[in-house]
Amino acid sequence: MKRHTALAALLVCLAAPAPLPAADKAPFKLIVQLDWMAEPEHGGFYQAQARGWFRDEGLDVTLIPGGPGAHVMPSVATGKAHIGQAGDVETLQKQAEGLPVVQFAAVFQDDPAGILVHADSSVRRFEDLDGKTVIARPGWVFLDFLKKKYGVKVNTVAQNFSSVAFLGNKEALQQGYFIAEPHHIVKAGGKMPRFLSSWDAGFRGYAVLVTNRRFAREHPAELRAFTRAYIRGWRDYLEGDPAPGHAAMKQANANNTEEFMAFSRQAIIDEKLVTGRDADGGPAKIGRLDPARFATQIRVLEELGLLAKGKVTVAGAMTTEFLPK
Repeated sequence: MKRHTALAALLVCLAAPAPLPAADKAPFKLIVQLDWMAEPEHGGFYQAQARGWFRDEGLDVTLIPGGPGAHVMPSVATGKAHIGQAGDVETLQKQAEGLPVVQFAAVFQDDPAGILVHADSSVRRFEDLDGKTVIARPGWVFLDFLKKKYGVKVNTVAQNFSSVAFLGNKEALQQGYFIAEPHHIVKAGGKMPRFLSSWDAGFRGYAVLVTNRRFAREHPAELRAFTRAYIRGWRDYLEGDPAPGHAAMKQANANNTEEFMAFSRQAIIDEKLVTGRDADGGPAKIGRLDPARFATQIRVLEELGLLAKGKVTVAGAMTTEFLPK
């Protein structure tokens, strides 16, 4: 009787389908909301996508281009997107308001935003901004920082993401991206503008990746896999052949030209925006976040009255848990 029972059990085991090996699992779907239209500032994403490195990590990644109306924070907070690209200042302010997001990797070690200045302008230093008007996004925190640090009074006019007003007035000042607007201004017939950068003023803001806290708790392995491929993508984009990433970006944004993408990529390399300009900068710095810098940023925002004291802590704002060891 026992022999018949054992034989029956063996036949059942043989008939049952074997579990699928891990490699045959369906890839995990991840949605990434970018802050702007596909351009070289997203080189790490598109290079990793084009090279198949997200897929190799078991991920099916969808990159959603942004633009002036991109709602990165609400998308991530509500789970519409799993990962988003944003600035650390914006994120800290949203965290203070209670949005359940956490910063987990760097895009840029220094935010490329700064003030575009005509080549022939009388403005040479930050102190020269006193009494001037800057075309900028309302609430740009960098201007608050400059007012306090240099004691200058600066007026603002709302930006409409066009360089027409800048080109028409040699004393015009405009918020811009170091890696983009200079190229467009020259193409429109202007001289290469000078740039008053946030990092030269000592305002060391990150461009970051954020995710929903619940998603981070429930999918740590997937976030680590994403970050590995993403960092690999950035390094290959900067050190290797950028053609795969550029082809993917052109497909996502028909306004990209080879000339612009080459200019923007070189600007990213020259200013070490991804690898870091500090003494410990280099390929190993790609994606890294420094808690000490977050402590400084939080303190600066508190001193400017833009964060309530103690409302946001470093431990609550960011994590290095998902970065490669």
